[in-house]
Amino acid sequence: MGMLSLKTRILLAVGIIATIFAGILDFEHGNAVLSFVVAGVALAMLAAIVGDATEQLGTHLGPAATGVLQSAIGNLPELFVGIFALRAGLLDVVQAALVGSILGNSLLVLGLAFLVGGLRNGTQRFAKEQPRVIATLTLLAVSALVVPTLAQKLHTPAGSHAETLSIACAIVLLVVFVASIPFSVSGGAVAVEDEEEKGQGWPLWLAITLLVLAGVGSAFVSDWFVAALGPAIKVLHISQAFTGLVIVAIAGNAVENVVGIQLAARNKPDFAISVILNSSLQVALALTPALVLLSFVVGTTHLTLVLPPLLVAALGLTTALSAIIVYDGESIWLEGVALLGLYGIIAASFWWG
Repeated sequence: MGMLSLKTRILLAVGIIATIFAGILDFEHGNAVLSFVVAGVALAMLAAIVGDATEQLGTHLGPAATGVLQSAIGNLPELFVGIFALRAGLLDVVQAALVGSILGNSLLVLGLAFLVGGLRNGTQRFAKEQPRVIATLTLLAVSALVVPTLAQKLHTPAGSHAETLSIACAIVLLVVFVASIPFSVSGGAVAVEDEEEKGQGWPLWLAITLLVLAGVGSAFVSDWFVAALGPAIKVLHISQAFTGLVIVAIAGNAVENVVGIQLAARNKPDFAISVILNSSLQVALALTPALVLLSFVVGTTHLTLVLPPLLVAALGLTTALSAIIVYDGESIWLEGVALLGLYGIIAASFWWG
């Protein structure tokens, strides 16, 4: 294990301890809030380990494979949370968590990156092409949520076929996601750390071992996390919508997206924006349609793309503001404040449900 960086060893140690503690609390039916918090910490650590192991595995297979692996495996813990939440009938939590992941990346994390990067380095400039394409694809994904919702709310003929329409939209999004992979790869694999900071790469056996163990651990922890979710919501008197939109979304994304903020602080805005916006895009184009299709297999609760109007409005405002800000190829700290402000407004609007 001496070949692992200090950061990875810390993540691994905290992840193991939190996972064991979360398992004990679940088995002993411990305090719901404590179980929820510990499982959330374990999930965040395991998500970070999955990300590191995926990146290291990709170095043995080439940059193209790295891009595919990061797209396919990067959201594995969030996928497990979604599956177990659907099995538990927590449809509102799943819908809010998916939207919350997009909002968290596009507003909270991107806003913090622009704020920190701007205050530390002044005006930051970045290549325009990739952010514009990501913004366009994200708008497509949001449209796939808006259209089924409007079809039902406006009582159109398609409105009575919400499940079929959702399946059709999910398939289209997955096709677009597959088509977008070559473009993402051709843009260059994102180096989230400087070469001197990365040190020696992991051997193939270690990358595979940690990826498998972290993936299996994520499955168990996701189950415990969802099991503690319902009781914790009642004890804390918070709504399912706010829990999914803010708490669950942040738990699944927090650690890995700290990388984006660190890159902005090091005056590497191209890498920072790629990491942050690609994370949103993967949730919108891959994770959301995957859960829609899986919901017809894993449980009795079927996830559709018909969302509460406020969630759809929040997605539309987020997509519009983030696209406008990145479109000119430069950012200042005040634009980061604007993104954070919109995130705060949206989060507050869901506090009561």
